[in-house]
Amino acid sequence: MAREVFIDDSGDERLTDFRDLTTADRRPDRPGGRGLVIAEGTVVVRRLLESPYPVRALLGVERRIRELAGDLAGTAAPAYVASAETMAEVVGFHLNRGVLAVADRVPRPPASGIAAGARALAVLEGVGDHENLGALFRNAAALGVDGVLLGSGCSDPLYRRSVRVSMGHVLRVPFGTLDPWPCGLEQLRAQGFRIAALTPRAEAIELRALRDRRPERVALLLGSEGYGLSEAALAAADLAVRIPMATGVDSLNVATSAAVAFYEMGVP
Repeated sequence: MAREVFIDDSGDERLTDFRDLTTADRRPDRPGGRGLVIAEGTVVVRRLLESPYPVRALLGVERRIRELAGDLAGTAAPAYVASAETMAEVVGFHLNRGVLAVADRVPRPPASGIAAGARALAVLEGVGDHENLGALFRNAAALGVDGVLLGSGCSDPLYRRSVRVSMGHVLRVPFGTLDPWPCGLEQLRAQGFRIAALTPRAEAIELRALRDRRPERVALLLGSEGYGLSEAALAAADLAVRIPMATGVDSLNVATSAAVAFYEMGVP
């Protein structure tokens, strides 16, 4: 079981991994930082403990650490126990969820490896909002998508906010980078995927029309929050599909669109 260590000094050097999480240039989960994965709250921390990411340490109030006792049985990472006030001084804000965990990253699998055993993939271009990205991973997990591939201009799925919004599912759904973009889509086509681009364009096929004739393996392309898919990505797809909407509404949030599309295309 994790070793409990009681701490009452916010300056304790053992808490370096948790320090100043509101200070952008010190964030350990940002590009150029130490490359750590940060989980918040008991639900997400449990998913981190179950994931392939090696946990370095936990920091929490005593009640939350004790709630995780059964989950910590298989880890030797220290569990630092502190008051809510001490935690707030360390991380830079009051943490309502009462517990954090940090872990090292693992290498991303190649796109071909993720695709090899998959029936359904989400392929993203330009999804830069961390909350949308996290919500999209949560939807992918709930609706049976086998993996997520990141094309050009996407944010880091392991950014703390994305991990939190995904409820830890970004730690469970396999993801990797698809490059070069969009030429890398040809790799998926060679592995037997039909590539469907989600777009609001009127000439696109209605999604529900595909339910009864869904390809055996499908990769759904989803574009940026502002501009959707690039012309190059649309041209690289096998077909364009759309979600019919009421007059006066031309689009949905990308994570919402993804959930509708996963469901309508019969995934799972």
